[in-house]
Amino acid sequence: MTETTHPCALPPGQKRIDFFPRFGRRIDQPPPAFGEHPTVVFGGALTAPVEIAVDELVSADRHDLDADFHCVAGWSVTGLHWEGAAFAEVYRRYVAPAVVPGTIVTHVRVRGLDGEHFVAELEDLLADDVLLVDRLDGRPLDGDHGAPLRLVNPAQYGYANIKHVCRIDVLAGAPPAGSPPLVDRLLESHPRARVWEEERHGTLPGWLIRPIYRVIKVVMLAGAARRHRDPSHRSGANNN
Repeated sequence: MTETTHPCALPPGQKRIDFFPRFGRRIDQPPPAFGEHPTVVFGGALTAPVEIAVDELVSADRHDLDADFHCVAGWSVTGLHWEGAAFAEVYRRYVAPAVVPGTIVTHVRVRGLDGEHFVAELEDLLADDVLLVDRLDGRPLDGDHGAPLRLVNPAQYGYANIKHVCRIDVLAGAPPAGSPPLVDRLLESHPRARVWEEERHGTLPGWLIRPIYRVIKVVMLAGAARRHRDPSHRSGANNN
């Protein structure tokens, strides 16, 4: 099954670039290592944790998705081709039967091997175009773009599209926000991160935060472009 979910116009504040860089807070480090047979653990409000091999997770009812990718820093890559399993089908097959009786799941925490995580509303992840993917543009995911498994939700900014997925917890409510360091508060993520609503920041309007992200984009994309032009400078760990 192939779906297409990239409109002609870009969301507010976005500009198209012609390559798909490795981007994020940990690009100074190599992608995380993983074993020959990686797994994903489902936990949270379940009667018992469920551990599934990535190969098994994506082998049944595979989907293709043509979609754009939008980074919160203001750049977009259009027309990417992803392949994997629909999150909604994975949820119904593996997670829903194991939910503690009487529990109403409202949120899902997705964690990556690199330490990143995002708490999404379950409703957002059950959309038809949300996949757990293992292939990009006809090739297995490499370390730069999320191997062995990545969450892809085209309706949300890139920071919600967690790379190197290793654990998914279902929750009966949003977890406490806590008190992040000052630098994290300046770039506080929005709990829904919807690109067409420009939900870039947790408390400030998207148009107001754009200049800060514009500076970050210029600096980080310059480094990403150098690595893209010179393969010897690319991180190679776990490139499939």
